[in-house]
Amino acid sequence: KVLAYSTVSQLGFMFMAAGLGAFHIAVFHVFTHAFFKALLFLGSGSVIHSLEHSLGHGNPDSQDLWKMGGLKEKMPITCGTMTIGALALAGFPLFAGFFSKDAILYTAFHRGDALGWLIYALGVGAAVCTAFYSARLIGLTFFGKWRGNEHAYAHADESPRSMTLPLIILAIFAFFSGWLMVPAA
Repeated sequence: KVLAYSTVSQLGFMFMAAGLGAFHIAVFHVFTHAFFKALLFLGSGSVIHSLEHSLGHGNPDSQDLWKMGGLKEKMPITCGTMTIGALALAGFPLFAGFFSKDAILYTAFHRGDALGWLIYALGVGAAVCTAFYSARLIGLTFFGKWRGNEHAYAHADESPRSMTLPLIILAIFAFFSGWLMVPAA
């Protein structure tokens, strides 16, 4: 649910850019967003897949963040790639989301009037909220102590290569796709 609802805030950034007349930046954010959001959804599928092996197919506990934790040791590839996706979603510097969100915020700030500054302030607020729930998602899933069924944790393991290879490829794009908008020196 966290990932599904986070799409709404990213759509807000896209519409913010379009409303400012920066259609190319709105499309650029759609482009970068595609990589990091696909990575996060596939990564969450990897976690669910791992937990359903022991909990049973369709068990709601396999999707409950409050019954997870400590999966970093069991699923290092999924943890690493999802962390890259979360950093890109949060707009962390040098990751794809940073470049597209920064371009939107830059456009709003340099509009030069009160409305532009209001849009900028709302965008910064949304970016801070995104960083918070992205860190919370990764923290609750992969760090700390396991809070759920001990049998599920004992049998949790990394997903097969058919699932981790796409995660790795998307992680590369979630990092580097933002660099396509950087002007040549």
